[in-house]
Amino acid sequence: MLELDKLQQQLQQLADPKQQAILQRFFKTAPGEYGEGDIFLGIKVPILRKIAKQYKGLSLTDIQILLQNSIHEYRFIALVILIYQYTQADSHRRQEIIYFYLNHTRYINNWDLVDISAPQLLGDYLLTRSKEVLYQLALSEQWWERRISILATFCFIKHHDFADTLQLATILLQDQHDLIHKSVGWMLREVGKRNIAVEKTFLQRHYQQMPRTMLRYAIEKFSNETRQFYLKK
Repeated sequence: MLELDKLQQQLQQLADPKQQAILQRFFKTAPGEYGEGDIFLGIKVPILRKIAKQYKGLSLTDIQILLQNSIHEYRFIALVILIYQYTQADSHRRQEIIYFYLNHTRYINNWDLVDISAPQLLGDYLLTRSKEVLYQLALSEQWWERRISILATFCFIKHHDFADTLQLATILLQDQHDLIHKSVGWMLREVGKRNIAVEKTFLQRHYQQMPRTMLRYAIEKFSNETRQFYLKK
């Protein structure tokens, strides 16, 4: 607890009101927006990562306290510490960390928190295991759990394993949330970077039903002529 108190004091001392205002707007924290109620101190990511290294030995109990805090940077740094611990852990400890992660997804409730953690933690752990939990998350009522499901597959994509990305993309095809449109389109684009034929096969089947934002993200790296082909039809 002494280390946790020290970390919290350090973060509070680094609070930057000007940066705080910028982040509050950027992460859509106003009433009715996706990040409603999220609170920021205004600390930039490189600084948070540097501090996290100093406290990577925190217990899961202390990490849980950080993760349950309403302040965004506390939750961010908790996840970065988890990643540091996961990369250095044996198989038993990794399982413990992943169970902890899955039991606390309600606190991983903004897109940057999902994006830094889902591929490096859940995706890496499931690389050689059953992916069933991703399909459960894809059906969640919470948009950030659905985003976790598709972002976790970024790890699979980097290993040229596209099957689950494509299946989950199909499930999320008619999702109503803009942040899911962006994440699915992004993952399809990452598939295309490694195998353009696989992405184009998926698009040929689904592009006419895809939300506009999802499609735009998916075809962002295509030539202008090819982009127009998909967009006009």
